[in-house]
Amino acid sequence: MSNEDLPLFRNQNDSSSPASDAMTVSSLTMKIKRNLEGEFREIWVQGEISNLKEATSGHAYFSLKDDGATISAAAFGWGKKKKAGFQLKDGLQVICRGNVSVYAPRGNYQLLVDVIEPLGAGALQLAFEQLKEKLQKDGLFELERKRPLPKYPSKIVVISSPQAAALRDILTVLKRRAPFVEVIIVPALVQGEEAPGKLIQALKVANHYRLGDVILLSRGGGSIEDLWAFNHEELARTIARSEIPVVSAVGHEIDFTIADFVSDLRAPTPSAGAEIITQHWVELRERSQQLNMRLSQTMRREILLKRRSLEALAARLRNPRDQLREKAQKVDELSMRLERLIAHLIERKKMALERLTGQLDALSPLAVLSRGYALIQDDQKKLIRSASQVKSKQVLQLKFADGEVKVIAE
Repeated sequence: MSNEDLPLFRNQNDSSSPASDAMTVSSLTMKIKRNLEGEFREIWVQGEISNLKEATSGHAYFSLKDDGATISAAAFGWGKKKKAGFQLKDGLQVICRGNVSVYAPRGNYQLLVDVIEPLGAGALQLAFEQLKEKLQKDGLFELERKRPLPKYPSKIVVISSPQAAALRDILTVLKRRAPFVEVIIVPALVQGEEAPGKLIQALKVANHYRLGDVILLSRGGGSIEDLWAFNHEELARTIARSEIPVVSAVGHEIDFTIADFVSDLRAPTPSAGAEIITQHWVELRERSQQLNMRLSQTMRREILLKRRSLEALAARLRNPRDQLREKAQKVDELSMRLERLIAHLIERKKMALERLTGQLDALSPLAVLSRGYALIQDDQKKLIRSASQVKSKQVLQLKFADGEVKVIAE
């Protein structure tokens, strides 16, 4: 009999029937499940994510594939735990740790994943790049939305750990550069799982109470894990919503965080952040010192010029007492000259008078009389110049040099 002549179904009454040895689907599946799950535990599987589906429950379902095969995978609670911080997406090369399990209702096996790490880049670095790309698409890094820092802040809010060395450096710089500026410290955790929430709370407090004119968000250097609190999405959005300008001063110059990109200004170090915030105060002080120096130099120069001018005028201006003495001496000289002139004039007049007197004496009738002549006058004292003027018996007066005599004419 050929195989074609064999019956398709065995007779149940056939004592040689294997029905008694047949397993149910459930039992077979459970046996496979026990064998697979017992042998393939805590295994690492490398592959490319495809057919990713993230449920609202937080579970993630996807396939891991390579060039030759595909395996289903499930990461329960992935969306809620966010341990790695990066997002799963199709095409991402990863290495997963988990257990092989059989999903009985469909009779297929799958990898239950508890750890996922990206290949080529660390999980934190990938999470950083993904969050950076997301926030950049949302416009949080645009220069247009960044606020200018106040030039001359009177109050500076510093958000940092009170025990941090970076805070001491900041306070030292502020005291040296702008000791008159008020500094308000809002303490917050800067490392660990609770740090993002504390930093967000500190930012909200600073804005709610308007504690200052600018906020310095700071932390010292460290590894990417140490600085990871500043790569938090909600913290970045809180910084973007801040009504007070925010300066991010996290880590060293080579360290970059999401807070650096979304803040209004990034400082390479905490100390540099304090310097940036106070730079206009320092420039104003230096400018004031320069102007003060120039003013002092100008005043000294003007004083020197005025002093020289005054000395020149003083040299030209004589002492009033000396002038009075000179004037008195001048008056005395003029007075003596006047006296001499008057004496000389009097002498000249005297000599002229004597000369005229001599001439007058020479012409005076008295002088003639002294030579033996006499003047004849009538009783009216009129001079008789001619005998014809004399009448008989007329009384005449003869005037001689030494006296007068009355006579009667015959």
